[in-house]
Amino acid sequence: MKLIGIVGTNSNTSTNRKLLQFMRKHFSSQAEIEICEIKHLPAFDEPEDRQAPTEVQALCEQIAAADGVIISTPEYDHTIPAALKSAIEWISYTTRPLINKPVLIVGASHGLLGTSRAQMHLRQILDAPELKARVLPSSEFLLGHSLAAFDESGDLVYANKVQELEEIFQEFQLFVKINQQLVKENLFKTEQSKAFSWESAIWGGERA
Repeated sequence: MKLIGIVGTNSNTSTNRKLLQFMRKHFSSQAEIEICEIKHLPAFDEPEDRQAPTEVQALCEQIAAADGVIISTPEYDHTIPAALKSAIEWISYTTRPLINKPVLIVGASHGLLGTSRAQMHLRQILDAPELKARVLPSSEFLLGHSLAAFDESGDLVYANKVQELEEIFQEFQLFVKINQQLVKENLFKTEQSKAFSWESAIWGGERA
């Protein structure tokens, strides 16, 4: 399984980058995780020629080629960083590679709450018509006190959080496989997305 992990900030010292790096190492036998940065992307500004910058096009191509996406976001003032919002605006403006793409949201913060508000906001954003990402439902990974969460080798030192992350990642792998099957069967065609229902996909339109 090929995944990309997007560092949801332009900070050079973010523990969200450390979280993705740990996931890449810890789950290396289960999936290939390529870490992508957004700190080099320009702020969103709709160009007159309607052509996205080369860096944005490259990110969109990476998303399109991946089986799924992991976004690790900090929380700034109860929401996601401006840099992440700008990157998402570029994505929705270009080839819209997040449409029907499985997404796992995780987050790390210095405080106790572990980006809970930012993750909720990000879910709302990714549900926008121009994005239509398939975000893993009913699961969230919140890493609080993240400054003390990693040792010198980059390993996550909270055993309970490692177990929680393993369980969520297992769920996400299954979610990706189910999504791939639905796309293969043309149940997630973009033009049919408004007519799609989980009942018809699972029960063939019939419910007990």
